[in-house]
Amino acid sequence: MKQFTEFLHVPTRGKGFYPITREIAKWVASTEIEIGLLTIFCQHTSASLVIQENADPDVVKDLADYFERIAPEGDPVYRHTTEGSDDMPAHIRTALTGIHLAIPIVAGRMALGAWQGIYLFEHRSSMHRRSIVLHLLGAPA
Repeated sequence: MKQFTEFLHVPTRGKGFYPITREIAKWVASTEIEIGLLTIFCQHTSASLVIQENADPDVVKDLADYFERIAPEGDPVYRHTTEGSDDMPAHIRTALTGIHLAIPIVAGRMALGAWQGIYLFEHRSSMHRRSIVLHLLGAPA
């Protein structure tokens, strides 16, 4: 067994879904691991990771709209407001979606479904540089 780690930094321009599948797949291939488990971990509490459909861009648009409805900005019931009106909704959205993923590696590739892609889901309105830790444990060919 071997293990590898890598940091992926994702610049965001505000709320939305940022595809990161390609960068992660390239890194996985560079390790020459044939079978194993990839853990992807987001080091933030106001951004999250999701696996979603990557064929129709309306899917992530509809998801973003849905999260705007269930965790709206500026709700007067929020106590945590010192970092802006978008911060507490961002924490709620992260709690609902999660900050880590586990993906099997089979034949040297992530075992994603045909229409699945990995996204950083940014919940804050302003630009950020998000840090994601990749950890791969597995066996080479």
